[in-house]
Amino acid sequence: MKKWRGRLLVLVVAVLLPACVNHSVREDRVHLILAGDSTVARITGYGDALCARFDALTKCENLARNGRSSKSYRAEGLWDEVLAHAREPGYHHTFVLVQFGHNDQPGKPERSTTLSEFRANMRRYTDEVRGAGAAPILVTPLTRRTFKDGKLADGLGPWAEATAAVASESGTVLLDLHRDSMAAVAALGPVEALSLAELPPPEAALAAAATGTTIEVEKPAASMPGAHVAMFDYTHLGPKGAELFSGIVAAEIARSVPELAYHLRNNPTLGEKGTAGVK
Repeated sequence: MKKWRGRLLVLVVAVLLPACVNHSVREDRVHLILAGDSTVARITGYGDALCARFDALTKCENLARNGRSSKSYRAEGLWDEVLAHAREPGYHHTFVLVQFGHNDQPGKPERSTTLSEFRANMRRYTDEVRGAGAAPILVTPLTRRTFKDGKLADGLGPWAEATAAVASESGTVLLDLHRDSMAAVAALGPVEALSLAELPPPEAALAAAATGTTIEVEKPAASMPGAHVAMFDYTHLGPKGAELFSGIVAAEIARSVPELAYHLRNNPTLGEKGTAGVK
């Protein structure tokens, strides 16, 4: 009888222990969804590099897309996809990181917005994320890397201010990437900042940067509509730029979103747990 009781106890433990362990893991899991434009998107932005900074308990999905604004991202149905992912069950915390601004600036009518429209769009995004049961995180737009007479130009300041205003009004976490990236790029200077692009600069661009002023460069044509063409410019990112700016965003997360910061790899605030610092 004692032998059977012992075997029964072992069997019960064997059945219940995995369930307890799985429950603990499931409770610790977090979901991070990235929505935005090409400066966040795969290949051309920092989004994938940011996802790589999180541990195995984090499901990080980069749903940012090239060329989208706060207007066109919704119009094309991409935002509906974000909300569907945000409603997925099984996570202790779900966060939606939203960054727009570059393509909201005057240009193509199908994506351009006024500042008041931009603010309304960003506020609607935050409200709908909360309605889906997730937590919104607003990010001010990444700076462009254009210089004049040795000084970094600030062409996205109004959109950064509008994003910050929405965050303040709605009680939403704000990651001020615009401020931090302006400081980082200004510190690099016009020549060193060229190395953050996808491709090395043309000789004319390098020569101009050496004088303290960047010049326009011709963009290569795509072989087919929608196809990505690697290029040099002052907006999009190569591996070095993605690493730098993903580190800046991670550092902001470490300071402002403790539930998410816990899952950063090598986070200096958590010993060896989570990389919030800029490499």
